[in-house]
Amino acid sequence: MPYDVAAVRDRFPALKAGFAHFDGPGGSQVPDSVADAVARTLLSPLANRGTVTEAERTADGVVHEARAAMADLLGADARGVVFGRSMTELTFAMARTLAAGWGPGDEVVVTRLDHDANIRPWIIAAAAVGATVRWAEFDPGSAELTEDDVAAVLSPRTRLVALTAASNLLGTRPPVRAIADLAHAVGALVYVDGVHYTAHVPVHVDALGADLYACSPYKFLGPHCGVLAGDPALLETLHPAKLAPSTDAVPERFELGTLPYELLAGTTAAVDFLAAIGDGPGSRRERLLVSMAALEAYEDGLRARIEAGIGQLPGITVYSRAAHRTPTLLLGMGGREQEAYAFLAERGVNAPAGSFYALEASRRLGLGDTGALRVGLAPYVDDTDVDRLLDALTAFAAAS
Repeated sequence: MPYDVAAVRDRFPALKAGFAHFDGPGGSQVPDSVADAVARTLLSPLANRGTVTEAERTADGVVHEARAAMADLLGADARGVVFGRSMTELTFAMARTLAAGWGPGDEVVVTRLDHDANIRPWIIAAAAVGATVRWAEFDPGSAELTEDDVAAVLSPRTRLVALTAASNLLGTRPPVRAIADLAHAVGALVYVDGVHYTAHVPVHVDALGADLYACSPYKFLGPHCGVLAGDPALLETLHPAKLAPSTDAVPERFELGTLPYELLAGTTAAVDFLAAIGDGPGSRRERLLVSMAALEAYEDGLRARIEAGIGQLPGITVYSRAAHRTPTLLLGMGGREQEAYAFLAERGVNAPAGSFYALEASRRLGLGDTGALRVGLAPYVDDTDVDRLLDALTAFAAAS
C-alpha cells in the first residue's frame, strides 16, 4: 500500500513548531489522538479497578483494552501482557524474579550490542545469586551480531539469553529467531529487547522465538510506560516479590501498584493510530501488519536517500553497516559529534549525539562513552526533513 506521510504528519501537533525530527529512537512525537485519549481518561470518573462503580469499570476497561491493543501490535497473547513504568523497570523486576531460580554454576548470556537496560539488570541479578555472565560480542566492522557469536558462549548451564531485536545505537537487526532456537536447544529462556524494533517493523513475538519481549510505547507514538509480553503459561510459573494483598493472578501479579490508566489509554490510541495507517479491512492485527510493512518500506526508502547523501560528504564515518537494520544511522564526525549536534539543532534539525545507554556497543566501536551522532527516522519524517538534514550536514562538513 502507498504510505501517505502528509496525512500522518497532519496528526502531530508538535510538528507545527517547525523542527525536523531525527530523534525518534530516543522517543517519538505523539499524534493528537494519543493526547486526547490521555486527557479524556484523566477527566473521566476513575478509581481502582473493579466492577461496581462507573469509575471502577472505566479503569478496568482501559486496562483490558490496552492489553488487547498491545497483543495485536506484538502478535502476543493479551493474557500475558504486563504494564510497568518503563522497559527498564520491567526488566529489572523480571531479572530479580528469574534469578531466584539460579545459583552458582548457572550462566546468563548478554550481548555487547544491547542497550544497558537489557544488560545491567541481568548482570546485577546474576551477581546476587552467584551466577556467571557470558558476553556475546558483535563485529565492530560490520556491526553484525550473528548466531555463531551467541553459540560461542552458550552451554548446557545457560539459563537465559538476553538480546536486542534491533540496536538502538546502530539499527542492527540480529537473527533473533536463529539465536532463540540455539538458546532453546540448551534449555535457556530468551528475553528480547524490542524497544527499537517495535517502532519500525511488523512484530511476531512467537516467530521471533522470544519467551519474554519488552518494549516502550513512547518509541512508537505513545506515552511513557513499558510493556512486557510473555506466554501466560510461563508467567504462571514465575513468582515476583509483591505486596501481600495484591492479586496473584497473571498478568497482574507482575504489576506493582495502581496502573497509570491514562497512559494505558494513550497506548491503545497509539496502536489504533498505527493500525489506521493501513486504512483497510480486517482485524486490528491484520491492519497493523499492513501498516507496519508499509512504514518499514517507506522508512527504508528515506534511509537510502540519507545514506546516499552522506556518502557524498567528507569526514563522516557511517557505523551502521549491518545487512538488516532499522532506519537508524550512527555517524562519526572525527570527534566533532557534539559540535554537529549543536550545529544541526541551530538549523531546526534534531539529531542528537551520545551513546544512548548502549554503552557497551559504543565502547566496542571504539567510541568510548561519548558515542556519535545518531540519525533515526519516525513515521512522520518526510523528504523535506531529509533535505534539511542533508543540507545541514553539508554545511557542517563545509565549515569543518
